Amino acid sequence: MTMDNHIVFIVDDDARIREALGELLASHGMCAIAFGSAGDYVSAEKPDVPACLILDVELPDINGLDLQRQIAEGNHPPIVFVTGHGDIPSSVRAIKHGAVDFLTKPFSDADLMVAIHTAIAQDREKRSERAELGVLRQRYLELTPREREVLPLVVSGLLNKQAAAELRISEVTLEIHRRNVMQKMMAASLADLVRIAERLEIPITHSRRGGNRA
Repeated sequence: MTMDNHIVFIVDDDARIREALGELLASHGMCAIAFGSAGDYVSAEKPDVPACLILDVELPDINGLDLQRQIAEGNHPPIVFVTGHGDIPSSVRAIKHGAVDFLTKPFSDADLMVAIHTAIAQDREKRSERAELGVLRQRYLELTPREREVLPLVVSGLLNKQAAAELRISEVTLEIHRRNVMQKMMAASLADLVRIAERLEIPITHSRRGGNRA
């Protein structure tokens, strides 16, 4: 594999560990970039490809578990902890906050490689989901203001008559807007449009009139 496919970041203050991990990954055809501190990792330019972060717990500038918490809100790759100072509370905390695995030295190469492949697969999936969400957001932005009013009414399950009354427009006009929304959002069905609305976190709108005004 090349860096174009995926990459593994290594953060460990022990140069021997960094070298050993780099050699192991190279033997499996994987590219790696190693850092001696958390600060070096955070400040570095990183290739925009699926990745995994192999992270030690005891680092010179910050605890690895604290780093995990700090970068949790960003688009950093899934973490595999490797440490010579493991304990149950630390491992529980790491896994609870999303770590793929928590390996205590010495660990087997096989266990590490399984964790790395799992982490990279997770990152690929997350990237795919982010890309899909970006496309959906762009489609939503291309809706007209009126179409954005129609969308939550449609996915709330209101009848055309009720949605039209809510917006004080005719059913014919409502149906035109509804059709445009379906086309622009590329929704294959109402159920698909509901799924899209959920992905975009569009709040469901319920009729305040419950009326029959056309």
